[in-house]
Amino acid sequence: MSGLRERKKQATREALTLAALRLALERGMEHVRVEDIAAEAGVSPRTFNNYFSSKYEALAARHADRVRRSAEVLRERPGDEPLWEAIGHAMTEPWGDGGRASEPPDPALLAAMRLLTGDSTMRAESLKVAFAADGEFAAAVAARTGTDVTRDLYPHLVAASVTAAVQAAVGHWLHADPPLALVPLLREAIDALAAAVPAPAGGAR
Repeated sequence: MSGLRERKKQATREALTLAALRLALERGMEHVRVEDIAAEAGVSPRTFNNYFSSKYEALAARHADRVRRSAEVLRERPGDEPLWEAIGHAMTEPWGDGGRASEPPDPALLAAMRLLTGDSTMRAESLKVAFAADGEFAAAVAARTGTDVTRDLYPHLVAASVTAAVQAAVGHWLHADPPLALVPLLREAIDALAAAVPAPAGGAR
């Protein structure tokens, strides 16, 4: 029963984040209320407040969920796979590796996304949740490299670098003219990091 309950909670959370994104893209963030998001997802405002403290947190949660999924994928990759190859798979899988993110987006969608990400409150919330989720990715890196997440710098360096690389890739994707596919940009950013931050030899301090 607990597994079913958790799946239902996760499904509600995803429905709320998707509803928040759809409405924000259609109307602009300033014209979206918590009540609107709840109605779009088919739940009550009280249920919304059980999951998120604001409409901005509901939107930013999508990025936090991607980071957590990336950490899960990294832990699931074959043990003999090179670190940065595994990280490349882990970072692109939550974006739909091989799906729509592998194709250039519609210019109208990009324009709406630029307006949304340009909101100062939205940017601040996104940074907050991104750094909060970094700890889980750092722990996955530590598990894979034989380092200690509580004592070693290396897993935190990798997590912070990957976060910055993803932000750079997404920023470039948002403003590219003509539009570019996101997944190849993410792979390019991770490949650049691989050359700059090699895997530790036998653990790091």
